[in-house]
Amino acid sequence: MRFPSVVALSIAFVAAAAPGANQSSLTTCLASASVPFLLPANRTWPAYATSFNARLPYSPAAVVLPTTPSHVSSAVRCASAHRVPVQAKSGGHSYASFSLGGDPDEQTLVVNLENFQSVVVDNATYVAAVGAGVRLGNLALAIYAQGKRALAHGTCPGVGIGGHFTHGGYGYSSRAYGLAMEQMVAADVVLSNGTYVRVSSTEFPDVFWALRGAADSFGIITTFYLRTVAAPPRVVQFSYSVPAALASPTLATATFLQIQAVALNASVVTRQLGFGIFVAPTTTTFSVDGTYLGSMATFNAVIAPALLGAIRAAVPVARVEPSVQQLDWISSLTAQAETDTLAVPAHGYSERGNFFAKSVSVAKPFGTAPVRAFFDVALGEGRKTQVEWFSLISLYGGPDSQIGLGGKSSAAYAGFDDLWVVQNYGSAPLSKTYPSSGITFINKLNDAMTDNLPDFAAYPNYVDPTYTREQAHKLYYGEELLERLRKLKAILDPNNVFRNPQSILSAPSTDGAFFTRN
Repeated sequence: MRFPSVVALSIAFVAAAAPGANQSSLTTCLASASVPFLLPANRTWPAYATSFNARLPYSPAAVVLPTTPSHVSSAVRCASAHRVPVQAKSGGHSYASFSLGGDPDEQTLVVNLENFQSVVVDNATYVAAVGAGVRLGNLALAIYAQGKRALAHGTCPGVGIGGHFTHGGYGYSSRAYGLAMEQMVAADVVLSNGTYVRVSSTEFPDVFWALRGAADSFGIITTFYLRTVAAPPRVVQFSYSVPAALASPTLATATFLQIQAVALNASVVTRQLGFGIFVAPTTTTFSVDGTYLGSMATFNAVIAPALLGAIRAAVPVARVEPSVQQLDWISSLTAQAETDTLAVPAHGYSERGNFFAKSVSVAKPFGTAPVRAFFDVALGEGRKTQVEWFSLISLYGGPDSQIGLGGKSSAAYAGFDDLWVVQNYGSAPLSKTYPSSGITFINKLNDAMTDNLPDFAAYPNYVDPTYTREQAHKLYYGEELLERLRKLKAILDPNNVFRNPQSILSAPSTDGAFFTRN
């Protein structure tokens, strides 16, 4: 039903956005509201204003360090009043440095959420209330310690939950439990006029819908409520390395297509199986890596023969280097992270990269043409390029996949039907400038696929800053989702407080009744 107070709330958004004097007044407003913040003159500024991606440094207007939702609300009100854009920083791993604003022509107020570190699992509902500054490794350890609970999410322990859980969030176990965003059942969020509300599928469902897919355009989540599952008692961790598949584009293409046939085989593949294909010709790496949330006996009887049979059908004389082990849940996550521990600093996290990445997602199986074109570039220019690079081709869909079970209308996310998601990633040493030729190469690698595909999209968590706003919206959302998002933006953030170079812009007009509460 329509909820009258929400219409009043939308009017309040408009009224709250009075023109500010100038950007310098922002700090006066923050100080008056007793909001903790840093400026460039502060000694600790570099620790909070340095981008994770060294290729894309930006200087914010200020960095807010809230300890309460009230601080977040006050900071957003100040920014709104003084026409300063706002972006949240959870872990700060945005490929485009959007957590620092991402716009060289505009300084942003960054709301750093590192003080929101609580993780509490409800013993009755098994829903975890998680602070928005928690990183994935610490999250996994904390919920496992509270009744051996688990969530499906990515493999990098240092990634913050904020962007990861609001723009997709994939891990090998996602085929069993859904994407990270699908495990979010509610959220506490600060909206663009500073209002602090809890949203879910039954409370302000339109806001909840928008946050699951486009949160950077709509609000700052301070607490996530995540539906956990019992951690699998055992995980089969596997990797099959086949360097011989990279002997030629013909062999590499054949190997991928044979593996794809296995991925589509319902007699082999269930939700318990998750895997991807890792390609890095500069290190002669072609491997099939993944996990199976079942017994070693079933893996050896069903899955291993199918994968090995596919590889040998393409490259009969290939030497396959297997690594198969049975681990507990935490040991499996640690092995996937290729680290000694999942624990990462809650404060003072300093890991960085220097990189450029793109993605391709497809809902249907790859034909020969895009795969062959990809390997022509990968095994041609890819052996001579100036950057270190890899491609990861991850299985999202296929038989029994649990991704997208809530339906396309459940979130502002266009990729629930994806079969494969490809990440093409090039990196350079931190001490060097990322070469322009590296960007050219990654673009060419991506284009080799997309030029031979009738239909494709891209994955929002591998955000590509070279896209225009219009290109990004087409690839990440599509027209139908974008139309609804723009109508909601006009109600929830009419003055475009939450913005970055690819954020949602308001539709020309709306009547306010679009926003409902059930």
